[in-house]
Amino acid sequence: MYIAIAGNIGAGKSSLTKILAERYHLKAVYEAVDENPYLEDFYKDMKRFAFHSQIFFLSKRLEQHLEQVNKISRTIQDRTIYEDAAIFAQNLYQEGILEERDYKSYMQMYKAILAALRPPDLLIYLRADLKTLKQHIALRGRDYEAQIDDKYLLDLNTLYEKWINNYKISRLFIVEADKIDFVNNPKDLARLLENLERHGLTKPVL
Repeated sequence: MYIAIAGNIGAGKSSLTKILAERYHLKAVYEAVDENPYLEDFYKDMKRFAFHSQIFFLSKRLEQHLEQVNKISRTIQDRTIYEDAAIFAQNLYQEGILEERDYKSYMQMYKAILAALRPPDLLIYLRADLKTLKQHIALRGRDYEAQIDDKYLLDLNTLYEKWINNYKISRLFIVEADKIDFVNNPKDLARLLENLERHGLTKPVL
């Protein structure tokens, strides 16, 4: 079983990944945010470091898939490679931050990589509005994320909705993250787990 969790910056992906990994005995694969040597510079100067940052995430995601997702039967991943291309790279290209030749090179590499990847059995999409995203970003206190402007987050949300509306790779479950607190409210978490189990999330047979 391979579960993927998708959502904007600050939607709650890492928190949900940790909860589900512990409860359902899944190997957690987290986004390599703190390992990206370009990320802090990217938020200061997007045009200069966009391609570098995107290529790092793409290569790291491939490495994670080959070493963990593809090899370990019960896996849960915090953000997918699909989001890197359909949301983040697409947004940078639309905004003129990523040049056309860089975007085309990135997409060529992305499409070549897809054939080597195990698709998820279930995608969980955390839908969150700007207020929720900013609250979560503030709580985790990463200095470079404090520089993210509202328009960037809103543009990403628009692309997320477009992507989700056309998503057909696996089963899909949407969580309205503005209306549920699965971290601090046990009743909310219980209802969420019940719904996820209806959509195919299972505990291992021991």
